[in-house]
Amino acid sequence: MIKSRLDFVGLGNLEDDLKMLTQAENDRVRRQGARAGAGVIRDEARRRAPRRSGKLSRNIQAVTVKVSEGNRSAAGVRVRSRGKADDPSNAFYWRFIELGTSKMPPVPFIRPAFDAKEQEAGDAAIAKVTEALDKVLKK
Repeated sequence: MIKSRLDFVGLGNLEDDLKMLTQAENDRVRRQGARAGAGVIRDEARRRAPRRSGKLSRNIQAVTVKVSEGNRSAAGVRVRSRGKADDPSNAFYWRFIELGTSKMPPVPFIRPAFDAKEQEAGDAAIAKVTEALDKVLKK
């Protein structure tokens, strides 16, 4: 699994603003930031995904993940793969393309998307958090 962390430590005013918010607003702002970063990687993965019918790229999603630990929010990119094989919202075969099989070489598209857009995703998350903070603090 690909993991990356985005910490707001050392960003002075941004960290102080986050502390001023209520817990509910704080959680919402962090979720929006995490989702914005995941959206950048999702878009790149869709662009890099092999195309035959377009089913694979349509099923690449950015999702917000529920985190049980305190002050954390998480989002990620996944490929829908539930249901019957002919279901338009099931691209179960993505892992065979990404990782390869004994008879087929891998054609990775998710990992290279992450590697190419990791910095941009972090920047998008920080920009979204800053925008959301400005909106909440203006109330």
